[in-house]
Amino acid sequence: MACYNELLQLEFGEVRSQLKLRACNSIFTALERSQEAIEITSEDHIIQYANPAFETTMGYQSGELIGKELAEVPINEKKADLLDTINSCIRIGKEWQGIYHTKKKNGDNVQQNVKIIPVIGQGGKIRHYVSIIRVCNGSNKAEKITECVQSDTHTDNQSGKHKDRRKSSLDVRTLASRTSEVGSQRRHSSMARIHSMTIEAPITKVINIINAAQESSPMPVTEALDRVLEILRTTELYSPQFGAKDDDPHANDLVGGLMSDGLRRLSGNEYVLSTKNLQQVPSSINTPISLHDVPPRIARAMENEEYWDFNIFELEAATHKRPLIYLGLKMFARFGICEFLNCSEPTLRSWLQIIEANYHSSNPYHNSTHSADVLHATAYFLCKERIKVCPAPLTQCRGHWPYWWPVPPGSESPWALTGSLRSSFEAAGKRRRGYGTGSFTEERFQSRKQTLDPVDEVAALIAATVHDVDHPGRTNSFLCNAGSELAILYNDTAVLESHHAALAFQLTTRDDKCNIFKNMERNDYRTLRQAIIDMVLATEMTKHFEHVNKFVNSINKPLAALEVNGEVNRDEEAINTMLRTPENRTLIKRMLIKCADVSNPCRPLEQCIEWAARISEEYFSQTDEEKRKDLPVVMPVFDRNTCSIPKSQISFIDYFITDMFDAWDAFVDLPELMQHLDNNFKYWKGLDEMKLRSLRPPPE
Repeated sequence: MACYNELLQLEFGEVRSQLKLRACNSIFTALERSQEAIEITSEDHIIQYANPAFETTMGYQSGELIGKELAEVPINEKKADLLDTINSCIRIGKEWQGIYHTKKKNGDNVQQNVKIIPVIGQGGKIRHYVSIIRVCNGSNKAEKITECVQSDTHTDNQSGKHKDRRKSSLDVRTLASRTSEVGSQRRHSSMARIHSMTIEAPITKVINIINAAQESSPMPVTEALDRVLEILRTTELYSPQFGAKDDDPHANDLVGGLMSDGLRRLSGNEYVLSTKNLQQVPSSINTPISLHDVPPRIARAMENEEYWDFNIFELEAATHKRPLIYLGLKMFARFGICEFLNCSEPTLRSWLQIIEANYHSSNPYHNSTHSADVLHATAYFLCKERIKVCPAPLTQCRGHWPYWWPVPPGSESPWALTGSLRSSFEAAGKRRRGYGTGSFTEERFQSRKQTLDPVDEVAALIAATVHDVDHPGRTNSFLCNAGSELAILYNDTAVLESHHAALAFQLTTRDDKCNIFKNMERNDYRTLRQAIIDMVLATEMTKHFEHVNKFVNSINKPLAALEVNGEVNRDEEAINTMLRTPENRTLIKRMLIKCADVSNPCRPLEQCIEWAARISEEYFSQTDEEKRKDLPVVMPVFDRNTCSIPKSQISFIDYFITDMFDAWDAFVDLPELMQHLDNNFKYWKGLDEMKLRSLRPPPE
C-alpha cells in the first residue's frame, strides 16, 4: 500500500509536471502562431510574455515589451480607472471579459475585446495574469454578423457537430438558430461594453468594490454590505432620511414642509393663485436720482451697513418698506457693479425699482426687506478674508466711496475676463470694497490669491437681490398641493426658485431702461446668467443637505486635513488651487447664498425675534388658507392657536442651521455670528423650558 501511495504521488506530482514541461515547446509554438494577441504579466503587472500577434497588433518590435510595466505602455488616459474595475474582479480569482480602448505604439486608438484570466501559483496566490485580446475591426453590422456566423461554423466543425451544408436549399431552423446565437453574442458584447465603460461614475466604482468584497466576506459582513448597497443605489445620497419624530412634531413639519413638494391630491380640487401682472414702478414714488440725493434719515440708517449688526428694520421704516433700492444702490456702488457690467447708475436704479416693485409688501416675511437682508449678508460674506476677490489693504482713489483698487503692478489683468467685461472693469479703475488704508504692492497681491472671481461676486449680489422676487408667501408644497399655475408650469419641481430666476431675467431684459446686462458680450452674459440661476436654485430647501454635505466633503475636510498636517502655510498654493476649481467655486457660492438666505438665527437677538415673528405669521396664514380651501395642511404645528414659536425655532436651528453654519464658520471664520446663534438658541430654549409659546416672556 505504501508503494502504491508513492506511485500516486509521483504520478500526480513529478510525472505530470514533467509531462507539462515536455509540452512547453508545443505550448509556446501554439502561442507564437496564435492569431489572437496574448499577453502574460506578473502579479505586479510586469509584462513577461507577448506573442507576435500582440506585438504586431500594438506596433512593437519583437521582445520590446518584455520587462516593462503596463504603466510604461501608452494607453488611453481612462484605462487607469478601468483597471480599478477590472482588478476588483480578477483579484479574487475571477475572469474578466469586456471591451476597452487603448493606444498603439504610434498613438492610434484601438478597441479591444479582452479576456483576463488570473493564474493561481504557489501558496494559492495569484502569480500571473493572462490576457487574450481580439481587436475590434469596427466594420459594419453585416460584416460583423458574417464573422459571427463564420466563427460559429468553424467552431461547429471543430467540435464534430454535423449540420446540413446543402447549398441548394435553406435550413430555416438552422438559420434562425444562428441568428439567435448572433443576437445573443451581440447582447453579450453590449453588456461587456457596459461593464467596461470608462465613463462610470465614482459611485459605480464604490459599488463594484463592495460587490467584490462581498465575495470573500463572512455572512454578517455580506448582509451589512447589502444594506450599504441598498442605500448607495438610492438617488438622494446626500439627503438624510428622517424617521418619525413623534416627540418633535415641529421638526417633522419643518422637514416635511420645507423639503418636499407636497402631497398630490387626486380629487381635482385645484387652487390657482390669483393672476398677478408684472408690477410697474408707480410714477408717484419718489426715488433718489443718485446716492447724493438720499434723504438724511435713510443715509443714517445705512451708515453701518458693512457691519453684521446692521439693522435692516430701521432702514425698512425709514424707506417706508422700500429698503432694497437704497441698500442696493449703496451696496452695488461699493462693489463697483456698474463698472463691471458697463451700465449706468440710472439703469441700475431702474432695475432695482422694478425688482423691488415685484416683491409683495403684503407678505409678512418674503418681501423686499428680506431680500435686502439677504443682500446685506451676502455682501458681508464676500468681504471675509477667505472669500473676497482682492487683498485686504486697498488704495483709496476717486469716487463717492473709498473702495477702489488698481490692476496689480506688472499684471495686465488678474482675471480671465473677455471683451466688454474686461475692458470696462479695467477702465473703471476697479472700484471695489475694502476697509482701511495702505499701499498696494505686487508682493501683497501675490501673497494671497482670490477664491472667487469678480464675475462670481457680481452673480452673488444680483442673485441675493432677486432670489425671492414675486414670492407669494406660500411654500412649494402648498403650490403643488393646490395645483397652482406655477407648479404646473415647473412640473412641481423647485417651483418658486425656478420662478424667481426666470422672472428676474424677464423683468430685466424686457426694457432697455432697466436692462443692466445690455452692454455685456454674449458669452460673458451667459456665464453670469448661469451663475445667478445656479445660486437662486440653491436656495431651494429640498437640496439643503446635499449642498451642505458636498461642501463639507469637498471643502471643509480637505482643508482640515492640511491643517492637521501643519501644511497650511507651506501648501498655500495647493489650497488656492483646490478652492478655485470651477466645481468648488460653485459649492462656495451655493453655500454663501444659502447661509445668507437663512441667517436670521445668527442676527442680534432683537432682529432674530422679529424675523421669527414674521415667518411664523406667514406660516400661520398658509395653514389658515389650507384649512379654508380644504387642502392638505403641510405644517400642522403652525396653527396660530396652538403653535409654540420657541419650539419651532429650536427645531429649525437644530435641523437646518447649526451644521450648515458650523461648516461655513470653519471655512470663513464667523465668531460674531456663531455667538449670536448660541445666544439666540439659549433664548428660545429658555422660553420653551418655561412652557411659553410666545415670542417673549411675559412682563415682570
